[in-house]
Amino acid sequence: MSDTYVECLVTGKASAAAKALKVILIILLVLFVLSMVITGMVGLFLAAITGVGLYFTNQYTHVEYEYLYLDREISVDRVLGKSRRKRVATYTMERMEILAPVRSYHLDGYRNRKVKTTDYSSLEDVRADGGYAMYYEGGERVLLSPSSEMLKAVKNAAPRKVFTD
Repeated sequence: MSDTYVECLVTGKASAAAKALKVILIILLVLFVLSMVITGMVGLFLAAITGVGLYFTNQYTHVEYEYLYLDREISVDRVLGKSRRKRVATYTMERMEILAPVRSYHLDGYRNRKVKTTDYSSLEDVRADGGYAMYYEGGERVLLSPSSEMLKAVKNAAPRKVFTD
């Protein structure tokens, strides 16, 4: 049996609400640092709390997804803040129903299904027709942004289930 190994790293885009929260926290941090002259320790305490909040907001809004294809299995890891990695899902080719571009006609028969949607893609790719949808075991729709090398490896493993039109 040949083992094919392909990995792909996709940067997830932060939502508008997350960007707005960052801006608000930065403004508050600057105001609290400037107010330390007047209020003293209270301003320092508020600046420290705001700084910690800004740190954690930055950690959780900078998300990357790493897809790993090995031995007829796709593993998805979430990387938070370029420092912490966690495996979030593993999908086998035997249980995969179809993998096709989001706007593909091959997915017409699947569109009216009531399934749980999981998004492991960069938001821009899915909106710009660059994303792929994978239906898994009839109960889950997974949105991905794989590279062409990963698509080629998956298509070699399951040629009747993968479409790249």
